[in-house]
Amino acid sequence: MVSFFISVLALVLGYLFYGKLVERVFAPDPARPTPAMTRTDNIDYIPLPTWKVFMIQFLNIAGTGPIFGAIMGAKFGPASYLWIVLGCIFGGAVHDYFSGMLSLRNDGAGLPDLIGKYLGKTAKTVMLCFSVLLLTLVGAVFVYSPAVILKDLAGDGTNTAFMIWAGVIFVYYIIATMLPIDKIIGRIYPLFAVALIFMAIALMIGLFVKSPDIPELWDGLQNRTQTWGGKGQAIWPYMFVTIACGAISGFHATQSPLMARCLKNEKLGRPVFYGSMITEGLVALIWAAVSSYFFFAGGAAEVGGSFTDAAPTVVTKVSRAWLGVFGSILALLGVVAAPITSGDTALRSARLIIADFLHFDQKPVGRRLAISLPLFGVAALMLWFNIANEDGFNVIWRFFGWANQTLSVFTLWAITVYLARERKGEWYLMTLLPACLMTAVSVTYICVAQIGLNLPIGWNRWIGAAAIVLCVLLFFRWKQKNTSK
Repeated sequence: MVSFFISVLALVLGYLFYGKLVERVFAPDPARPTPAMTRTDNIDYIPLPTWKVFMIQFLNIAGTGPIFGAIMGAKFGPASYLWIVLGCIFGGAVHDYFSGMLSLRNDGAGLPDLIGKYLGKTAKTVMLCFSVLLLTLVGAVFVYSPAVILKDLAGDGTNTAFMIWAGVIFVYYIIATMLPIDKIIGRIYPLFAVALIFMAIALMIGLFVKSPDIPELWDGLQNRTQTWGGKGQAIWPYMFVTIACGAISGFHATQSPLMARCLKNEKLGRPVFYGSMITEGLVALIWAAVSSYFFFAGGAAEVGGSFTDAAPTVVTKVSRAWLGVFGSILALLGVVAAPITSGDTALRSARLIIADFLHFDQKPVGRRLAISLPLFGVAALMLWFNIANEDGFNVIWRFFGWANQTLSVFTLWAITVYLARERKGEWYLMTLLPACLMTAVSVTYICVAQIGLNLPIGWNRWIGAAAIVLCVLLFFRWKQKNTSK
């Protein structure tokens, strides 16, 4: 438990000190009008109270990532703590802050437009297709897990019940995506965010009371599933893809512009963008510690589970055993609401990205429908693939994990170019290092994973090292030419 509490303290200190440094580097201007004030359309550009913007941003970026990702990532042992803490402070929170603030400075621009401005038209076109595909994947993936939990809560585990709940969620997606952002998202999402935060705090108190003997950092950083007969995966690169939303996630850069269009002042960017990512890191840390107890310290037997339980089952059993009836209802409400809300805002982001590209005014309902309905159709086909194929969900999830981290690569390189062009001293190193790391993660994963080239896993370190060296060489070659011009 000592490693866990040190990690929690490190995240808090990271927000207070490194977050302040990141803010100083960007230099927000409180006197500069924000897009919410200059482009108010009462659909997507609407000034909202800061606390609401924070809650919505937190819920949008969270999904099931900091919960399910941390549960699956707990098999990597205490190494998961290091990745969540360091990845969150120096990677994910920086990534989210700059993507949100650059959107603010560029009239509420979406991610493809930002990529195009700093990386060129070709990168913009690639990112347009890539981000829409990822967001549609999110819409499909984040129907599956809440539909599974809801049918179990209703006491009906049949496929028919699953399809009914999936249909209900899709209908909700259509309504929430089409309506102005303050009608549903602005009113009920803060309540769901409270439920998610309540769950995290309640579980943290439970950890403090139980003080279980879970693995510490100094016990070793190896994959710990081997200790109970599991087949361990290499930490590099699998842990960095498995635990995404709790450390760094490219999906977040598609969500930050949504809230950039609702902020009233640039100074609010640090608590909203950097702060919400730190909050998500705390949720991931708590679930990583709970899962370590569940898998390695007798917790599974205590709550009536087993080593082979899937992430949704772990959440259900732990919540019911630790939090009681009322507490478990709130906790499961948060777990169900988080992916649903991330799914509908993902499809909302996809609509806006396509609308910006086509220069479609989004005030007329018909134009919103013209873009949204095909997106929902594609998401429904992806969901059908999940159901029709025995391993369909796992395949989709692996592609989603890789695509998610690859999206962060594009965003981090765009931010790095921005910092280098703005002549902000050597502060481009702030995102150059995470950009190189995530490029290496993405390249290594697609090379050694079964969904990719399936190369021998023993090549992982060499592939990662080569990717980092190549990134550094290409960047400084670009910087030298850019400086000379």
